[in-house]
Amino acid sequence: MVKIKRIYAEPSSDDGQRILVDRLWPRGLKKDAAHLSDWLKDLAPSDELRRWFSHDPQRWPEFNRRYLQELEDPAKAPLLKDLLDRARQGTVTLVFAAKDEEKNNAVVMKTFLDDHLDPPLW
Repeated sequence: MVKIKRIYAEPSSDDGQRILVDRLWPRGLKKDAAHLSDWLKDLAPSDELRRWFSHDPQRWPEFNRRYLQELEDPAKAPLLKDLLDRARQGTVTLVFAAKDEEKNNAVVMKTFLDDHLDPPLW
């Protein structure tokens, strides 16, 4: 199972593995307070795409399309396979720092992972 949660929200026992999916470390948060299992910054949107999007709601549809395209990069396949395997074994919570809880890279990644959980992509 894949869930998403803002990293500033209180961690809970039902989060399972908490995995940060942002390229940059969240402002004002100490690493030990994040309670992370992993930080997969190589799966985050490229710096170029992140800067272009700049959390502009008008750019959301195009950001979504471009980020899905980035996730299809064969170089990301091993990281995505590992993430899918973790989700098949238990709960994975993708954590993110964006203020907008509906239009951010974790939402796109969750959709991607949900679409590939069954049948296995790799």
